[in-house]
Amino acid sequence: MPELPEVETVRRGLADRLAQFVISDLEVCRDRAIASPGGAECFELGLVNCRVGQWTRRGKYLYAELHRPASAEADAGEESGGYWGVHLRMTGQFQWVEDDTPACNHTRVRFWNAKGQELRFVDLRSFAEMWWVPPAVAVESVMTGLKKLGPEPFSQDFKTQYLQERFKGSTRSIKAALLDQSIVAGTGNIYADESLFAAGIRPQTAAGQLNRKQLDKLRVCLIEILELSIGAGGTTFSDFRDLEGVNGNYGGQAAVYRRTGQPCLKCGQAIERIKLAGRSTHWCSNCQT
Repeated sequence: MPELPEVETVRRGLADRLAQFVISDLEVCRDRAIASPGGAECFELGLVNCRVGQWTRRGKYLYAELHRPASAEADAGEESGGYWGVHLRMTGQFQWVEDDTPACNHTRVRFWNAKGQELRFVDLRSFAEMWWVPPAVAVESVMTGLKKLGPEPFSQDFKTQYLQERFKGSTRSIKAALLDQSIVAGTGNIYADESLFAAGIRPQTAAGQLNRKQLDKLRVCLIEILELSIGAGGTTFSDFRDLEGVNGNYGGQAAVYRRTGQPCLKCGQAIERIKLAGRSTHWCSNCQT
């Protein structure tokens, strides 16, 4: 599943490609891709004729402001068209298409502007979701998953003291805690493994047993690794591509993730893999204590 750096890479690509993009037509190829009330019909009516505005990323969610031509009675040239929301889930990806090429069988939604340029949404596993949030309606009331998210790793709210308070008395593993989106938004399996290695912390350690110094180092390492991956365009180990079809480059820099049996980059001992919180966890038993 795309994590924070991959979703941020997509957000930047959408913001660049869709600047002044007006949706003149769209086609929902698979109704289950639309999760908002009213289904595909309301989604189409809500987005057609809208100009796509600023994109926001919150955790692994994306949503864009929509602007539509104002009614004849209004003074302004545009009025709010609500929001267009997206969650990529496991395999959702956007493709920018300049030519009129046939859509593949996994195409779920297609968007065109008046020039015939197309933004195509493809999803192999069909778990991704889209929403239309009407004007004057809170985004969180339609994209309800936003209500459950903890602070962004880059926000002022993500402090060592916050982690101490959230982990106090917790017996679950620190790896499981990092995967909990209500604690920190956007972190998934890749960056949990990488940040724990960088901080020298065993993934099996109970979150409540970590002291302030360890938590502070973990917080700093997580932020640094996320920033590094964003700069590399995210990670591609299977399906992730940006709008131009380019793989993320961080995977080649990973220290432990999917390096089972390979020598640790610090000590040379073989990287191990275990199951924690139902997820494969990669770590070095010598460097992480």
